[in-house]
Amino acid sequence: MSLKLDLGFMTFDLREIPAYARRAEELGVGALWSAETKHDPFLPLAVSAANTARVQLGTAIAVAFPRSPMIMAHTAWDLQKVSGGRFVLGLGTQVKAHNERRFSLKWEPPGPRLREVILALRAIWDAWQHGTPLNFRGQSYRFDLLTPFFNPGPIEHPRIPAARSATVSTCTPSTARSTCARCCIRPWRRGCARRGARGRTSPSALRPWWCWGTPRRSSSGTARR
Repeated sequence: MSLKLDLGFMTFDLREIPAYARRAEELGVGALWSAETKHDPFLPLAVSAANTARVQLGTAIAVAFPRSPMIMAHTAWDLQKVSGGRFVLGLGTQVKAHNERRFSLKWEPPGPRLREVILALRAIWDAWQHGTPLNFRGQSYRFDLLTPFFNPGPIEHPRIPAARSATVSTCTPSTARSTCARCCIRPWRRGCARRGARGRTSPSALRPWWCWGTPRRSSSGTARR
């Protein structure tokens, strides 16, 4: 049994990323994770992918709703290609206030919408890889136009692992199995975190749980609810 340590990026200066990523790989780090806070989460991974050969690379997380699934599909496809199959697309919803007031988005129930995002991504990737007709229709997204000029074509490692970060209330086991390779479940919710001595929040109430599995494939591009 082997145990590997994952790391987040301690720098987001793209000029420093090549040396940082190479050093992490030399030390045997299992994965480098990029978070979407003050900077774009994908750029450090692109630089790292071009300067490493073994370490896994992923977002933890990228905010899903401000980006069209088509835009995310292109970004993830390119990262998977340049990394040789080492990319993990970790997606999260962010909270209502940030969606409405920071990203200027209409708020919808986050669990079903995030599930639809991942189903749309898989439909788009399947069309690029296998030439299947793109015909995805959901409650929030519709994708049914794909011309050769905008089709990047197949890659060597087309099955991009998708991970989602959510609370227990928005990421049920059935939802995770039907859409994700991984699910980072955060059990804490405002106002109901377990309290320890002297009213402090118990660390176990904030600890994320990572679940692994294989997403079930659908014979149709239509989003099932």
